[in-house]
Amino acid sequence: MYIAAFIYKPGQRDEEFKRLSALIDEVAISLPGFVGTQSWCSADGELVNASYYWQDEASIRAFATHPRHLEAKRQYRKWYAGYQVVISRVERAYGDGTVSSFVANDRHASHT
Repeated sequence: MYIAAFIYKPGQRDEEFKRLSALIDEVAISLPGFVGTQSWCSADGELVNASYYWQDEASIRAFATHPRHLEAKRQYRKWYAGYQVVISRVERAYGDGTVSSFVANDRHASHT
């Protein structure tokens, strides 16, 4: 599994932003390798992390090169004060089992 973390500084959001954001989510969901998404905001509100979970790198490439995604990307300066994308391959995940995740838990709660 892979995670594409889109980390950005929010700017002004308008109706066009909302429309393209919804289209991008539709594109992601429509792709066979899409697993799910989670978003986080830093405590100070300065950064947002929208993480998209994918089965493989080919799925990430399909998303990144989709025409609707490219349309939004061309206009990013309208809505973001800056961004960074981090692509990560998931090696393992573990916890006590009380937090749901898109990534399978490699450790059972009784082993903690």
